[in-house]
Amino acid sequence: MSEIAAPSNASPTPESPPSEPALGFRERWIALITLCAGMLMIILDGTIVNVALPSIQDDLGFSQSNLAWVVNAYLIPFGGLLLLAGRLGDLLGRKRLFTTGLLVFIGASLLCGLAQSEAMLIGARFLQGVGGAMTSAVILGMIVTMFPDQKEQARAIGVYSFVAAAGGSLGLLLGGVLTEALSWHWIFFVNLPIGIVTAVMARRVLRHEDGLGLHHGADITGAGLITGSIMLAVYTVVQVADTGWGSATTLTLGAVSLALLAGFITREATAKNPLMPLSVFRSRNVAGANLVQILMVAGLFGMFFMGALYLQRVLDYSAIEVGVAFLPLSIGIGAMSLKWAPMLVNKYGPRPVLIPALLLIAVALLLLSQVSVDGHYATDLLPSMLMIGIGAGLGFPALMTLAMSGATAEDAGLASGLVNTSQQMGGALGLALLVTMSTTRTDDRLADGVNQATALTDGYQLAFAIGAGLVLFGVLLALTVLEKPDPTPQEAEDPEPRPAYDGA
Repeated sequence: MSEIAAPSNASPTPESPPSEPALGFRERWIALITLCAGMLMIILDGTIVNVALPSIQDDLGFSQSNLAWVVNAYLIPFGGLLLLAGRLGDLLGRKRLFTTGLLVFIGASLLCGLAQSEAMLIGARFLQGVGGAMTSAVILGMIVTMFPDQKEQARAIGVYSFVAAAGGSLGLLLGGVLTEALSWHWIFFVNLPIGIVTAVMARRVLRHEDGLGLHHGADITGAGLITGSIMLAVYTVVQVADTGWGSATTLTLGAVSLALLAGFITREATAKNPLMPLSVFRSRNVAGANLVQILMVAGLFGMFFMGALYLQRVLDYSAIEVGVAFLPLSIGIGAMSLKWAPMLVNKYGPRPVLIPALLLIAVALLLLSQVSVDGHYATDLLPSMLMIGIGAGLGFPALMTLAMSGATAEDAGLASGLVNTSQQMGGALGLALLVTMSTTRTDDRLADGVNQATALTDGYQLAFAIGAGLVLFGVLLALTVLEKPDPTPQEAEDPEPRPAYDGA
């Protein structure tokens, strides 16, 4: 990825950040824990609201379709700004952007907790997304540069993947406890002490870096185009429940979103300092991993959102019971991502680990598409929770490894931003699609005269089935786009560095 920061024939310049001695083992792992603490807070906030959605809806008067904006208002700026935030980390210094993002996130969390209206909560959630993008965009880039050794890097990515994946289900438990014990406002207030402690630790343990300098360019125009495209795409899907897929409004908004995306691609092909150089996608593994991640996360986000609502609205679970119900998923992710995924990726390569992981997730979602109005947790939900935990625990580290292949110290922030962008795009667009399809099915069933529990269940079944289809499409891409591993993979001690984006 070195060509992203400068032309491929450029030699080091005085403006490049000076190299520093590598951190010691202990210092690296303390820094990793600090980075993961920041990531955990942000990931928790992405799902902690799911359990509190019924309380928020009742308190602030959200409609069923508008309720998704409590989640989407966070995901849209998060996904749209990650590329820009990652690039700014390379230019201004990743530590500086990480800590600044934490402060923005803390302030926005306070506003969310104080919200007394729909508009205030959605606006504050949007600001949270901005802070979350600034903080999380540079984390993976800092990790891969701190851990250059392949085996140690695999373990570090496993820890990061555990936090990123398991944090979602842990957020459901914490959200349930806070909502029932106090109120939904506290799911946001809890970010204040966590964020402050993480910011203090970051200032002490993370290495200072000056970055490449703003004169290398941040491409604000490109950032505006891609952010606008993502935001409009999500809004287009969300409003389908009211206007229909073939309406003039839907077709017009969709066309404008595609036009903005085309403008972004054109801009990146011609800009002197593009936000996302298209050369990034010369590697089949980098391009394929990000596409697969969009599809995989789309299915998983729908599972968290719809699963929590199914447990509460249909099976009458309390908020705390919903959180406990998702614990097996967290345990599965932890067991796989912290121990087995690094070992398997090092031994077989990421592609052979990723494909069966995706299949496991798809099968689990297909099983969830058969849930019933009088479903039982042990037989109807627990098997899927365990399979998704194992699949996500293996799949995320493999995807991270593929997506960061070839990243260098100069552009690791951009690579990290791209990984997170594909993750959040999958979450925002997937959630919008699944919520819209589920709501439409539920409304149709209610119009047929069935009771509310049956109508809701039918809607959730459709969402799970669509999620499974998205993940299966991800399997197809993994089989056809990702490169097969070398039958005799090189050891990490190989003294020759890999060329940027060689598809290794």
